Amino acid sequence: MNIPADLKYTQDHEWVRVEGDVAVVGVTDFAQGELGDVVFVEIETEGETLDKGETFGTVEAVKTVSDLFMPVGGEVTEFNEDLADDPELVNKDPYEKGWMVKIKVADASELDSLMDADAYKAMIEA
Repeated sequence: MNIPADLKYTQDHEWVRVEGDVAVVGVTDFAQGELGDVVFVEIETEGETLDKGETFGTVEAVKTVSDLFMPVGGEVTEFNEDLADDPELVNKDPYEKGWMVKIKVADASELDSLMDADAYKAMIEA
């Protein structure tokens, strides 16, 4: 299982890559494996400002539909349009081509509450 050391992680299995004041967000390799084949990603919150923990979309797999939660508060500035035509990018490349949204972070201190790779690995192995 791939858990990149340069990312931050949530208890809900989202990953966050910080690029200045923007957070790129997707679901982890562990999460996509648990979901199974992703068939649809629905994100209709582009342009909205949401709080940490609020739902920003859903991911639908053959087995289930799961909510996607904001890892930090901020404005959803961009949705990965490639997922509309190719949702299986979430399965094939969850950390690069399978990213879901970009968020303009409202409060950078919220990033401190996210897990590093070691903590995330410990959580999923518990």
